[in-house]
Formats: sequence, C-alpha cells, structure tokens
Amino acid sequence: MAARKPAVMGSRTEAKERLMVEAAQKDPSLFAELYEANFERVYAYIVRRVRERHIAEDLTSDVFHKALAHLPNFDWRGIPFGAWLLRIASNVVTDQWRRSAKEVLTDDPPEPSVEARAQVELEEIAHRTQLFRMVEQLPAEQKRVIGMRFADGKSIREIAKEIGKTEGAVKQLQFRGLQALRDEMSEKKPGARHA
Repeated sequence: MAARKPAVMGSRTEAKERLMVEAAQKDPSLFAELYEANFERVYAYIVRRVRERHIAEDLTSDVFHKALAHLPNFDWRGIPFGAWLLRIASNVVTDQWRRSAKEVLTDDPPEPSVEARAQVELEEIAHRTQLFRMVEQLPAEQKRVIGMRFADGKSIREIAKEIGKTEGAVKQLQFRGLQALRDEMSEKKPGARHA
C-alpha cells in the first residue's frame, strides 16, 4: 500500500498544477502562483550552469517572461509544467553561452596580470571563509538545512525526508538562514550603514 501513495500524491500534484496552468492561461495575473511554485527549481538549474548570480537572476527572469508570453500555447500532454520551464531555461542558457562566446571572440580583453589574478583569488578565499564563518553562526537547524541544500546539493524534498520536517518547514528554515546571511553580509560590506 505504501507503494501506491507516491503515485496518488503525484497525480494530485499534477492535477493541481494543471488547474493552475489552465487558470493562468485564462487570467495571466494568476501566473504568479506558477512562478512561486517553480522559481527555486528554475533558478537552481540556471545558476548551476552560469555560476554568476546576476546573470542567473537575469536569465531566470527571462525564462518566466518567455513562459508567460507563450503560456497560451502551452498544451498539457502529461509533462509537468516545470519540465516545460526547464526546457525554456535550457534554451535561454544556451543563448547566453552563444552570446558570451561571440563577445569573447569580438572583445578580446587583455589578460590580467599574475598579481591581479592572485589578488582576485585571495579575495575569493577571504569571501568564502567569511561566508563559512557566518553559516557556522546560524542556528543549528538553519545551518543544517543550508549545508544540505547548498553544500550537498540536496532538494527540499530530500532534506525534509532526512530531517523529518515538512517541505514548507525546510523552505522556511532555508529562507531564514539565507536572509540572516544576506543581512550579515550587507553589514560587513565597506561603506554599509550601521543602525
């Protein structure tokens, strides 16, 4: 009987997703629910491929703009909406790589000096060390979730199962941990205002 439960859960999730898609096709303002449900997955997919946060954010935005623009053409064929978004994301990332390759070919910047590269590496090491220390200072549950999510690369579902919490609780722990890290980092930036 336990083997049937995931199938039922999957079909419920699929049915809910299908209703959300159909509703958004009729009223584009309802696309926000689809955005919220799929943002993390799309962003994670893109950031793993481009590695630069600001580019990943821009490309993620492009994916959802394209998805919204082409939503009326989405035809439900039993493939999850998230898979359709990831296909769009794949195309957006490929286009970015092509643009980047053309820029490298046309705008060949001078090679940085050995000293400049060493300085950048030292700054990166210092930044990572600082980030590691800040993660260590998080409350135990937040630190555990952040470590499992970003160091181990586990999904929200995997973490929830492993630590015995709901996916919503894991998302909340992740959100609070990341927010604490953002706040701490903004305080440590040169020129940051202190209250």
